[in-house]
Amino acid sequence: MLIRRLNERKEITALDDTKVREILNPLHDDNHLHLGYSLAHAVLKPGQSSLPHRFKEASEVYCITKGQGIMYIDDDSAEVGVGDTIYIPPMGTQYIENSGAETLEFLCIVYPSWQPDAEELVE
Repeated sequence: MLIRRLNERKEITALDDTKVREILNPLHDDNHLHLGYSLAHAVLKPGQSSLPHRFKEASEVYCITKGQGIMYIDDDSAEVGVGDTIYIPPMGTQYIENSGAETLEFLCIVYPSWQPDAEELVE
């Protein structure tokens, strides 16, 4: 049985400037996970937003677990909050803004699994 505790995962600053803890990634995990996707937990403080970026070939799903924000994908935007799930297609230019008074937290599922050269910043 594999159990990952979020508070035991190393926090990093991702390419898009969010604070992220990678939970599961078969490409970086020595437990030989049989997964086609990766799972991470991301955090943005009030007033912060991630940097515009896109995945070259991967799709991504955000599941909002705390707070509220505004999600931007290409030319679309929408308010999002707890319980909302957002699909981001490959090559979709995306960023999320914390528009609330509390920390915005969300799970990130990337398929195929996230790897460092899979995404790029967009100006």
